[in-house]
Amino acid sequence: VGAATQGLSNYLKKAFADLPQIKVAIGHDCRNNSRKFAEVAADVFSANGIKVYLFDALRPTPEVSFAIRELGCQSGVILTASHNPKEYNGYKAYGADGCQLNLTDAETVIKKVNALDMFDGVKHIKFDDAVESGMVEYIGQSVIDKFYENVLAQGLNTNLVADSGLKVVYTPLNGTGNKPVRHILNKIGIKNVTVVPEQEMPDGNFTTCPYPNPEIREALELGLKLCDEVKPDLLLATDPDCDRVGIAVPDENGDYVLFSGNEVGAMLLEYICSERTRQGTMPKNPITVKTIVTTDIIKKIAEKYGVELIEVLTGFKFIGEQIGILEKQGEEDRFIFGYEESYGYLAGNYVRDKDAVNASMLI
Repeated sequence: VGAATQGLSNYLKKAFADLPQIKVAIGHDCRNNSRKFAEVAADVFSANGIKVYLFDALRPTPEVSFAIRELGCQSGVILTASHNPKEYNGYKAYGADGCQLNLTDAETVIKKVNALDMFDGVKHIKFDDAVESGMVEYIGQSVIDKFYENVLAQGLNTNLVADSGLKVVYTPLNGTGNKPVRHILNKIGIKNVTVVPEQEMPDGNFTTCPYPNPEIREALELGLKLCDEVKPDLLLATDPDCDRVGIAVPDENGDYVLFSGNEVGAMLLEYICSERTRQGTMPKNPITVKTIVTTDIIKKIAEKYGVELIEVLTGFKFIGEQIGILEKQGEEDRFIFGYEESYGYLAGNYVRDKDAVNASMLI
């Protein structure tokens, strides 16, 4: 982690040499040692003279993407292994646009990491000293509240939800989604939310679901079992860093049926297109983005509503990259929805990564 951060620091100091102060945002998920690794990254950045904005507790991946742009940072890092088994952790690096580093920049950073001396190539100061000196500053609640405001702004019929009587079972799979997803559901008026108790609190060992991926039925077994008791209208499940969401709904026999990422994404696009058209809020020349491995039914939906479809390589960073291209042209509002079949969705342009807080609300 120290070497990765030193390599990223060396890249930033060269790429932004003209700035008086380079700034980065750091977040982490529920994984074992994620907080420790986040503090290591913070102390290495600080030792390199780079200002750090650090979340004081675990937060979803999309909030880090949001904080980068909100705080005017040149980069950001989140310590997460997303939906992988407990043995893993990972280091996800972002650019100034709040999008994961593109292939060229990532390659440059890797070369700088590999060029480091194994024993003394990484600069360190003590984390507590970095905080005391002001090089590390905790990210305030105002940034989190602003993120929530932007999520809520993507709602299409949230005024109808409170009177719907919708009953939801939710599992954050022991990850970061617990507070933000429940906050947003409550904000739009969904009061009847039952959380899977064994999967409510953060747990890097994922004792109830060894593979905490909402794409896999095994991870949702406890949620489905609770559905048999509670009989909700919807089961929501977010992965540990809360950038993917899976669902199940009851069929005519009362059994709960899982939906694929392709199915949910297609329904969301159809819903967004039909409702924005009906409400007169569809932008001029709207754009939707999907990855090349995502269902082609999107082509039919886009064609029906006169939406331009852009296809990109696999990985949400390529979807985020398209929003950035539009932003440079002053046309970011043309982007209405992006998704990939692996349960990643985004409406709006306030972040440049998939967002399960946003998707849970829309679903």
